[in-house]
Amino acid sequence: MRRFAVIAAGLAAVVVAGCSSSSSSAPSTSSSSSTGTITVFAAASLMETFTKIGKQFEAAHKGDTVKFSFGPSSGLATQITSGAPADVFASASPTTMDTVVKAGDAANPQTFAKNTMEVAVPPNNPAHVTSVNDLAKSSVKVALCQPQVPCGVVAAQVFKNAAITVKPVTLEADVDSVVTQVETGSVDAGMVYVTNVLSAGTKLKGITIPANVNASTLYPIATIKSSKHASIAKEFVDYVLSPAGQQVLAAAGFLKP
Repeated sequence: MRRFAVIAAGLAAVVVAGCSSSSSSAPSTSSSSSTGTITVFAAASLMETFTKIGKQFEAAHKGDTVKFSFGPSSGLATQITSGAPADVFASASPTTMDTVVKAGDAANPQTFAKNTMEVAVPPNNPAHVTSVNDLAKSSVKVALCQPQVPCGVVAAQVFKNAAITVKPVTLEADVDSVVTQVETGSVDAGMVYVTNVLSAGTKLKGITIPANVNASTLYPIATIKSSKHASIAKEFVDYVLSPAGQQVLAAAGFLKP
């Protein structure tokens, strides 16, 4: 009987050791890179490039999904500071990013691109616009971004540099809306970014603004502190700043900051 008791005790020890070994290996399985869905709030002028970058990021990070909310930077910043769920914010203006940082919703933004302005006209250029100065003519119907939106701020700087006064027939919520106004022929011209004209192809014609008159804006990006997927959010920011992300931006006409 004593011999059987010893054998039984030995078997029990083996079973316990086996269970202990199995449970200790579980964390290593669950500690693999977490996957999830992040929401990126991005300026309207980034729609084409970020959509492409998002697809590339997903391909390089299996299991991760990137959703976007595009719009005017100022409006997106207001949503974030009001508690809208977001993981990353990419703004078309450092000033707009600063409002999010000062509200405590983001920190340490990094600049990833630069954009300059261009006059956009329909392909047939009905108003015969040849320079930014022509936008001051009362006969030319002009679309601009609203003054608080980055593209509106930069356009105002161009007009100041050119010493002209422009009275728009419409003020749009974001630069994509200005593009639509020009493409549909609702206006004779609009102030947009160089990247907008490039992406529009034959739908728009661009009128170059001289360098000594033109103005630009920088694009900062940062993770949002309340993100539930902070590691994925950081990886997305890193991807935008990486050579792969920068290549997409450069191909779209964005400049290095």
